[in-house]
Amino acid sequence: MSLAYDAILAQDGAARLRRAGLAVAVAAVVITAMALTGLLDPARFADAWPAVVQLSREMFPPDFSRFPGWLRPLADTLAMSIAGTAIAVGLSLPLALLAAGNTTPNRAVYHVARLMLNLLRSIPELIMGIILVAMVGFGALPGVLALGLHSVGMVGKFFAESIEHVDPKPVEAARATGASTPQVVWHAVVAQVMPQLADTTIYRWEYNFRASTVLGAVGAGGIGFELIAALRVLDYAQVSAILICMLACVTLVDALGAALRRVLK
Repeated sequence: MSLAYDAILAQDGAARLRRAGLAVAVAAVVITAMALTGLLDPARFADAWPAVVQLSREMFPPDFSRFPGWLRPLADTLAMSIAGTAIAVGLSLPLALLAAGNTTPNRAVYHVARLMLNLLRSIPELIMGIILVAMVGFGALPGVLALGLHSVGMVGKFFAESIEHVDPKPVEAARATGASTPQVVWHAVVAQVMPQLADTTIYRWEYNFRASTVLGAVGAGGIGFELIAALRVLDYAQVSAILICMLACVTLVDALGAALRRVLK
C-alpha cells in the first residue's frame, strides 16, 4: 500500500511540476510579447498623454450636424452584414460537410475542403476588400463579398467541428432504414447540429456588422467610409459622433442577436 501511495504522490508531484513549468513558459512568452510591443515602456505612455488630452478635447462635444446623411450609410452597413453572413452560411454548410471527418466522401476531399477553409480564413477581410474593390469597383458589393468569403473560413470551420461531434446513433438508425446519403446527412446530421449552426450564424452576423465598418477604409461603402472621410480632414468631433452612432447600432445588433438566440432555443 505504501509503495502504491508513494507512486501516486510521485505522479501527482510530476504533474504539478509540468503544470508549473507550462505556466512559467506561457508567462515568459506573454511578458516577452508585451516587451517587444512597447506595453512595458512607461516613458512612451507618458509622452503620449498630452496628445491623448488634446485629441479628447477635439472629439467632445460630438458633432451630429450631419446625422441625417449617415442614415443611409448605416443602413448600407447593416445590409452588408446581413448579405455577407447569408453568403457565408450558404457556402459554409456544403464545405463543412466535406470538411467533417464523418460526412466527407473520402480523405482527399476532406483535405481539400480543409485547405479551402484555411485559405479563406487566413486572408483578412480588409485585404479581400482591397482586392475586390480593384475587381468590381467601389461601393457595398466588394464589402459584401469580402465579408462573405472571409466568414466562410471561420463559419465553415465551426460548422465542420459541430458536425464531427454529432451522436452517431441517429445516423446509424437512418442508414438502417434505407435512407439515402443526402437524407441521412439532412435528417440525422444537420438536424442534430442545427442549434449550434444557428448560434454560429448569429454570432458571425454580429461580428460582420462591426467588420463592415472597417471596410469603408478601402472604399467598400457604409458608415466606415464616412468615418474615414472625417478622419482624413481631422474632424474629430464628427469622428466621435460617428463612433457613438456605431456603438448604438452594434448594441442594437447584439440585442437582436440575443433575442434570436432565445427564440431558437
